Amino acid sequence: MKPKHRQVPMSTKVFFGLGMLAMQMFPAALGVFMVVLVQDFGFDPVMWGLIFFLPRVVDAITDPIMGFISDNTRSQWGRRRQYIFVGAILMGVTFITMWQLYPENGLTYNFWYFLILSVVFYLGLTIFSVPYVALGYEMSNDFHERTRIMAIAQWIGQWAWVIVPWFWVIIYDDSWFSSPESGTRTLAIYVSLFCTALALVPALFIKGKSSLQDENLTKITFGNIKSSFWTLIKGFVDAANNTPFVRLCAATFFIFNSFQTIAAFSFFIIVYYLFQGDAGAAGIWPTLHGSVGALLTTFLVIPIVTRMSEKFGKKKTFMISQAISIVGYILFWFLFVPGKPYMFLFALPMFSFGIGGLFTLMMSMTADTCDLDELKNGLPRKEATFGAIYWWMVKFGTALAGLLSGLIMSYVGFDANLEEQPEGAMTGLRIFYSVFPAIGTLIAIYIMKNYDIHEERAKEIISILAERKKKTK
Repeated sequence: MKPKHRQVPMSTKVFFGLGMLAMQMFPAALGVFMVVLVQDFGFDPVMWGLIFFLPRVVDAITDPIMGFISDNTRSQWGRRRQYIFVGAILMGVTFITMWQLYPENGLTYNFWYFLILSVVFYLGLTIFSVPYVALGYEMSNDFHERTRIMAIAQWIGQWAWVIVPWFWVIIYDDSWFSSPESGTRTLAIYVSLFCTALALVPALFIKGKSSLQDENLTKITFGNIKSSFWTLIKGFVDAANNTPFVRLCAATFFIFNSFQTIAAFSFFIIVYYLFQGDAGAAGIWPTLHGSVGALLTTFLVIPIVTRMSEKFGKKKTFMISQAISIVGYILFWFLFVPGKPYMFLFALPMFSFGIGGLFTLMMSMTADTCDLDELKNGLPRKEATFGAIYWWMVKFGTALAGLLSGLIMSYVGFDANLEEQPEGAMTGLRIFYSVFPAIGTLIAIYIMKNYDIHEERAKEIISILAERKKKTK
């Protein structure tokens, strides 16, 4: 039996993509604002690393639990939309509150205030993102349509990385705000209102299929916590036995999180290496690093990767795009040149293939592994569980990356409170900036060498599942 492939209307793809913009803009803005914690609130690198690490550890623990809850929810609205709505509101409220920091409250108070509210913010992100990602996985069962859905979502989401780097300019421009601290307090309000509105779009405008009568779902009640717990564990075991999915998780861990470890270094390298510590003289160059890279990802990388995927397949496209990114990382060593800040722009096109190609392909490939799981383990489908485990890897790695960032800065001797950095500090940051993500990417390429869900295999799985459903009916 030839399966019916679900072609998704463009309006629905755009509604889904607007949620992706919120999902990327919240963390992107958080990353920019957190520079202010070091630069202006006096947080030392270890405190900065802990603030990165601890909330994300909590987030990583709650993700799989949220995946189980969403996958097994019986509701007239389906399994996803109500959680997306609640998570969006919780994220918006806590993002505003966590940035109402004042230097006069003292370093210790500000550290604990921000840390506690960060945990609540990331809980909201979990409640939103896990069912949101699962919603994308189940929108179509077509091999290439899945890539197109994720490509459009990533294309829209990339605008976060075009817009957010300009926050550096706004925060540090005294014609806008009296101080960077004041700038973050005010800007956080506008960012949160905008992102919350975007995050609500998928919940309000993407229709969900009622799951009230779905007998394959595990009933979620306090009375069967033990049963639910073992069902949750079974979902983890199924995912761990899904070798292609494990490869996707491991490859993403090494690529994205080695990148995250060094991401904040670009600001410090530009300001302290190219402009000898003068943030005012650096002007918009830190902003251009992020913004131009995101524009290249939006208009160059995502369209090319999408076309290559249809022609060469997802795995081969992944290998090519990541190999190109390694060249970009290496070029940064040569193209960060004091007195010639424009030189680093020439590395950005190749550098952008790394993250731009990663999530366009990986989210589509994860949807393919969910089909394989249904083939092996039957219903219910576990998009949210698989999505939660996948993003658990991303978030736990991001937590580890934040801790590593602080430790690396401490190791090389970098201190933002010093007007002149110790000898070797900037060289150390630059070595890590080029070498660390290149090594992570090489490991990921090796891991993906034996990934085996190609287009023919994916179509075969879909056909078997369609025949199985026909017999069941």
